[in-house]
Amino acid sequence: MARLENLIRPPMRCGAVAKRSIFPSLPAAGFARGRKWGKAGRMTLAIAARLGREDPDLLLRAALRAASLRFQETLRPDPLFVDPYACCLLSPISGHWDMEEQPPVLTTTLSPCHYRLATKFLDDKLLSLASSMDKVRQIVLLTDGMDTRPYRLSWPQPSIIYDVSPESVFKVASQRLKGAGAKISRNCMLVHVPLESSDLQAILCEKGFKGDKPSLWVLQGLPLLTSTGLNDILFAISNLAMKGSFLIGELPLCFLGTEIGDMPAAQKYMEKLFISHGFRADAFDYGEIAKNMLLEPPSGAYKNVLFIAEQLRLSDSQMESWWMHFERMEEEGDEEGFEEL
Repeated sequence: MARLENLIRPPMRCGAVAKRSIFPSLPAAGFARGRKWGKAGRMTLAIAARLGREDPDLLLRAALRAASLRFQETLRPDPLFVDPYACCLLSPISGHWDMEEQPPVLTTTLSPCHYRLATKFLDDKLLSLASSMDKVRQIVLLTDGMDTRPYRLSWPQPSIIYDVSPESVFKVASQRLKGAGAKISRNCMLVHVPLESSDLQAILCEKGFKGDKPSLWVLQGLPLLTSTGLNDILFAISNLAMKGSFLIGELPLCFLGTEIGDMPAAQKYMEKLFISHGFRADAFDYGEIAKNMLLEPPSGAYKNVLFIAEQLRLSDSQMESWWMHFERMEEEGDEEGFEEL
């Protein structure tokens, strides 16, 4: 029996680099994936933490701006979505606001029209994928720390919802949500993973994430400062997410190297960026999304772009299982050959 190591290489260990691809259709660099990030990757994702230490309130203020927009949307006569917990996040003292009472509206650089469309779009896609994907019970939210989706959306049961966000903001949000009596769906669990963790990939696995099980990932509000930080996040997700899993979200156009409003260029660059991490991605225009919702397109250019990406590769966990399977086949073949002799 031909030795299988001539046909397939084992999964990459920590710090290893692939010399050639086991799948000719994808670039070799795509499978140069260790189970843990190198020092450079860990340092890059710590940027958000360093930013928070320079100004402890900066990340909190950014999260409160988004919560303020969700609260304003909830008060509209015809809201696209309702966030019953946004009001308690805005309370500095009691953790509770009467829904009839308008809290102070925070000044924000976010476009209210674009943000409401993005949140509605992501909510709908997330729930649609959760109901259509077979046995998906892992949802990873990459957030600003005040994402209320774990509480306001109905999840498949049982599910584990991971919130990857700045620890300082998440603690404030948790205290206020607890004071307001917020609870997630029955038979579901919320697990926080600090963005400041030295190795997010390892921490997620330690907290129960399974790379051989389907997962859904949502990226909205995560305080990424550079395109390098984005690449590190995509690298980690690519290592962790089982083939067929989905990543949906919203990205700043500045990370895609394109001008505001240039959707063809954004789509082209996004495809190139995501396929380098094993994802097939599509960009979505806010104007088209508004038309599909029978709404007037939002006015003015916006600095973000929405996307949906599907994982095309095997996760590290799947690669390891696959290699172990072939090693067993090879050992069985060697034993058969020995018996024939």
